[in-house]
Amino acid sequence: MVGGRVGVVGGSIAGCAAALAATRIGADEVVVFERAAARLEERGVGLALHNDRYAELAAAGYLDASIPWIQLTRRSWVVRDDASRGGREIGVLQMPFRSYNWGSLWEELRHRVPEPVDYRTGAQVARVSREADGAVVHLADGTEERFDLVIGADGYRSVVRAAMHPQAVAEYGGFVVWRGTLPVERLPGPAEAFREEDAVTVGFPGGHMLVYRIPGSGGGGTTVNWVLYATPPDAAVSQFADPRTVQPRLMSDELRCYLLRLVADNLPPFWQDVVHRTRPQDTFVQPMYDMVAPSYALGRLALLGDAAAVGRPNTGSGAVKALQDVAALERALRAGDSWESALETYGAERVSVGRATVELGRRLGRAQVTHTPDWAVMDQQALDHWWREASGTKGFGGYEMRR
Repeated sequence: MVGGRVGVVGGSIAGCAAALAATRIGADEVVVFERAAARLEERGVGLALHNDRYAELAAAGYLDASIPWIQLTRRSWVVRDDASRGGREIGVLQMPFRSYNWGSLWEELRHRVPEPVDYRTGAQVARVSREADGAVVHLADGTEERFDLVIGADGYRSVVRAAMHPQAVAEYGGFVVWRGTLPVERLPGPAEAFREEDAVTVGFPGGHMLVYRIPGSGGGGTTVNWVLYATPPDAAVSQFADPRTVQPRLMSDELRCYLLRLVADNLPPFWQDVVHRTRPQDTFVQPMYDMVAPSYALGRLALLGDAAAVGRPNTGSGAVKALQDVAALERALRAGDSWESALETYGAERVSVGRATVELGRRLGRAQVTHTPDWAVMDQQALDHWWREASGTKGFGGYEMRR
């Protein structure tokens, strides 16, 4: 298939990759609608990508070794122990992952979007409507634009999904993550508490904290990325119930104080210091949501990334699944003899992956947050067994996100 006019709603990692895919299949015109007026590279949180998944996405032309990354090899599990500032290690799992800075990855993909693509910032899409042979994007300023294909890369509050499946709304999953980053130079001692190749999981009753290094913003230096999973106080739950009203990254005083109490009550001193040394402006809260759209394509509309299926971050699937979705969409469009047949092929391939990702996130959420084991009595053998049961896999396979 060649030609046509393609609209992409959402200009983050998924949207940039989708624009690149549309130009590579020969679309006559590609327009990206990004609602944020500012550039997105400041979103400097971390993400991790399994080595095998990197190889697949590199072969598909979406990633390469020039994008700043750090190789991780181990996931060390520790618990609080008064005899050690860094805690006591109860076991180690293999972790053949590359870590990235979200902002730097977005910036690299943005640079790869060809110049002819019309990438519009501050472009608020109010709704999308379907037509027999296309789709119309209705902007908040009252203007309308018609396309042969509209791709929804607009996240868990997708307006494209609303046009396809208005009943498919993300639901609160019962817990949140507090996230933060700090320069590696601000790490406390001792150095041996946090090896360079490690991702460290600190287990405690009712949650855990995962910490690993990522490239600094713009690829310069190294940053520590930490993610603490736990159930918020009851009084704060109501603010997360409706994902359409949640203010992303908003950290109330109540949630900040609750985080500090969790840290003081549960983390070893070294990891307490990691949180305390993180600036308030570099800390935010992210509620967990679940959602799978009934289909990834309908007429001339297609979904990918979080617009299609919202998986919890403990699956390591956000940007990875979005890029896999884009690669699958490109393959289908190249092979299809019509827009409809290509989108049907794409949807049939990816919807099962979305369902499996969401179920994995729910299973890991139960095992690592809402129904945690007694981490303190575990050893390597017990950790291996628990992980196989929790993830439904051997080793670290549950995070590989195979197609």
